[in-house]
Amino acid sequence: MKKSSKKAAYMLLSGVIGLGSLGIMPVSEAQAATVKSSQSTPKTIPQIIAQVSPSVVGIVGQVPADYMDEWADAENSEDGTQFAHGSGVVIRSNGWIVTNAHVVDQMENMRVVTSEGKTYPVREVYSDSLSDIALIRINVTGFKPARFVSATTKTRVGDPVIAIGTPVSLTLRNSATTGIISGLNRAAGAAYRLIQTDATINPGNSGGPLINMRGEILGINSMKIAAVDIDNTGFTIPADTVQYVLKQLFEQGEVIRAGLGVELEESLAASAGLPSDDPLTVMDVYTNRAKKAGIQEGDLLYSVAGHRIHTVIELNELMKKYKPGQTVRVFMQSGGDIVERKLVLSKE
Repeated sequence: MKKSSKKAAYMLLSGVIGLGSLGIMPVSEAQAATVKSSQSTPKTIPQIIAQVSPSVVGIVGQVPADYMDEWADAENSEDGTQFAHGSGVVIRSNGWIVTNAHVVDQMENMRVVTSEGKTYPVREVYSDSLSDIALIRINVTGFKPARFVSATTKTRVGDPVIAIGTPVSLTLRNSATTGIISGLNRAAGAAYRLIQTDATINPGNSGGPLINMRGEILGINSMKIAAVDIDNTGFTIPADTVQYVLKQLFEQGEVIRAGLGVELEESLAASAGLPSDDPLTVMDVYTNRAKKAGIQEGDLLYSVAGHRIHTVIELNELMKKYKPGQTVRVFMQSGGDIVERKLVLSKE
C-alpha cells in the first residue's frame, strides 16, 4: 500500500525555510536501540523534556524547488536557494541519528543542529522510503542516545505523551508539546501500523520522537492529517518498525523484505476502515515462485502461516518476521475450492 494513495489527506511533516562508505555496526548494537520498558516511577514533564531533549536534533539541507509536499510553506532565499528542515533522534553515542526518509531523500549539503546550537555536516545517509525511516551519521562522539521502547509494552490509548522537534523554523528547535495517545494500530495511508496522537506536531517535526512518561521513545513522528477543521491528528512510526528497519540498514545498508509475489486488493469494507473478515483478492501474480505455487489472478487469500489476513498492512506486519527464501503456507480460495499452498517468499 503506497503512502501516496492518501496524499490528499495526509501531510508529511518536513518543513521548508528560506535561507553523504557504509559504517557497519554489530547486530548487538543495532538491537540495543530498543529496550524493555523500565519500571521506574513516571517523571514530571519538565524532567522528561530535560532528559530527552539533548538527544533530539534538527536537520537542515538544500532541496529542489519542486520537491516539497504541496502543503509545505516553501520560501526561497534571495539567491533562489530553498532549504528544508526536519528533526532527528540520536540512537548511538558515536553520531548515528534516526529520522524520516522524506526528510532526507532529496536533501543535499545536510547539517545536523544540536539542542545547544552546534552544527555538524552529515557524512552518511541510508533511507527506506516504504517505512519512511532513514539513518544518518555525523562524525561526533559523546552524544546521549535516546531509549526506545515498543509501543506494545503497557501502552494504552489515553496515555500521556510528549513530542519534541523543530516545527516551522530552526529557531524553534527542541520545541515540546504534550497530548495523549489517541489510537494504536492505525493505517493512515502507511505501509505499517502507526500510533495516533493529539500532541501538536507541525511541519519540521518529522523525525522527532514521541515520548512516554518514563522518558522512553515510543516512535518517530511522521505525518498528520491536514484538512480544514481537523486539528491535532498526528501519526508516529512505532519503535518496533523503527527497529526492524534500523537493524537492516546497519547490517546491509538497505531493507530486504519478504513478500508473497502477488498484488493484493482489500475488500471495500476493509479499505473503508470497517471491521471485516473478508479475504484479500489476488489482482496480479508477478513472481515465478507465486506462479509455481499455483496462485492465480482472482484467488482469495485468507491466511498466511496460520494468521488470518484482512488488510495489506496486516500482511506487511507479518512479513517482518520472514526473509526471502523462507517457505510459508497460504490458505486460499482458488477456482471455487479452498486450498492450502506452500509458497517460497520472494524479495520485495
